[in-house]
Amino acid sequence: MRLVKQTVNFDDPGTYHLYFGNEEGKPGTIITFFPWANAFQGVIGDGQVGVTSYAIPKGGLGFWQDRFEKFNISYTMEKRFGEESIKVLDPHGLVLEMVERDEGETNTWSFGGVTPDVAIKGFAGATLYSSQPEQTAHLLERVLGLERIGEDGEMIRFQSTSQIGNIIDLKKISGKRGQMGVGTVHHIAWRAEDDEDQLEWQEYVRSNGYGVTPVRDRNYFNAIYFREQGEILFEIATDPPGFAHDESPGKMGEKLMLPEQYEDKRNRIERKLIPIEVRELD
Repeated sequence: MRLVKQTVNFDDPGTYHLYFGNEEGKPGTIITFFPWANAFQGVIGDGQVGVTSYAIPKGGLGFWQDRFEKFNISYTMEKRFGEESIKVLDPHGLVLEMVERDEGETNTWSFGGVTPDVAIKGFAGATLYSSQPEQTAHLLERVLGLERIGEDGEMIRFQSTSQIGNIIDLKKISGKRGQMGVGTVHHIAWRAEDDEDQLEWQEYVRSNGYGVTPVRDRNYFNAIYFREQGEILFEIATDPPGFAHDESPGKMGEKLMLPEQYEDKRNRIERKLIPIEVRELD
């Protein structure tokens, strides 16, 4: 995946906010990280995204098996809803999986031996762990409009009309409560076409009994947030203005970009941030 933006946490400008996605940083491909050094280790559980799923082209699983073996990364092969996937833990404990899907645009970004024919297209979806699965299922189906398309063991599958990031698996049985920290997912984001669409969603979600935040300017999109009854934090984010409005598409991710309110503090912020480098692995 491409590092498409280096910026900072708007609430904690001494911490990076790093965005990774496809070559253009399109919606449905973006995962972000707040790298807090020496932070508390979290616990994955109810009230969180349990598994983050990525879509890869058909025929790509063998490449990723070989790549993980090359870099001594342990993995497991799993089968769910008739699809085979490869699952790994990242260095801090995030659970990631890759699944072959026909849908979604080819990622044209080539880097470090990963070529478009096997590269991550973007999100396949996610697996949600809820403290109240029935309530979360109601939200997904009756409020957000996903279609309930099947069950497999302890999972219920929902699907949206999009071509990418369109599959949500919900664990039917609640377990231990998650603890936020390193190695956990803070929230999962849904797309809004533009500001008008987002405001309509804000009003609609609020009218269904959920507390929704005011619109928050995140520089590359506007965001609203609400926590559903299963304790999972949801975001609805606009597509525009996108990641290329403050640097050219070919240069995205190469240098630290700050929002206007922090630009006069750049020197102090840069001294506090840990230097990072994007490097190719041998």
